[in-house]
Amino acid sequence: MRRKIVNIDEEKCNGCGECATACAEGAIDIIDGKAKLVSEIYCDGLGACLGECPEGAITIIERDAKEFDEKATEEHLKKTMGHKPKQQQHEHQGHSCPGSMMREMRRSGSSKDVPTEATPSELTNWPIQLKLVSPRAPYFNGADLLLVADCVPFALADFHSRFLSGKPVIIGCPKLDDADFYIDKLAEIIKNSSLNSLTVVHMEVPCCSGLTYIANEAFKSAGVDVPISDVTIAISGEVLEDSRVAV
Repeated sequence: MRRKIVNIDEEKCNGCGECATACAEGAIDIIDGKAKLVSEIYCDGLGACLGECPEGAITIIERDAKEFDEKATEEHLKKTMGHKPKQQQHEHQGHSCPGSMMREMRRSGSSKDVPTEATPSELTNWPIQLKLVSPRAPYFNGADLLLVADCVPFALADFHSRFLSGKPVIIGCPKLDDADFYIDKLAEIIKNSSLNSLTVVHMEVPCCSGLTYIANEAFKSAGVDVPISDVTIAISGEVLEDSRVAV
């Protein structure tokens, strides 16, 4: 039958694997350093992988291909996901959403001198959840990165102007999410990005300080020495402790 299906230009492919983690059906794998379509019957042709390819090596074409087999795909996922490391399983699930497509927003000026009611967002990257970000995102290169607990921006009224301006950010919850996965993912970002510094911003509740532990363990795993700063925010919205250093 003739239908839409993924087409991979191997000459453009750099083997980064972003398309493989974006494919919810497990139709793509990295073989001999290149992305390959494992089987036509696992590809639904919807193109969730398109936005994740940094080289533009993936397109959707219409050609004669075997029909997408949902049942066979489910069996394929059960087998392959059962043998993949935990990190890959998390990434596979996380990148299947089109809303996780990487974006970089260019901001002109700063919000610091603008009246509160007209203050624009200082957010410059998307996605921001650690589970979803690409470890090879260009906006991490040489950056002063923020690692922020989910609740911080809700408690700290001036979070954007005080911390976020001019910096990429990733967020997570050390209590509810998988700390081991976070350590591995953050270590991968560190290895790929030549960070200038990392600032961890978390709430005063004890479990939230686990974010600092995650950062320290990630740097140990990456074998990289970068200045790490720690900021504690009170539930009432005050900055209790700020150990940021000049870098």
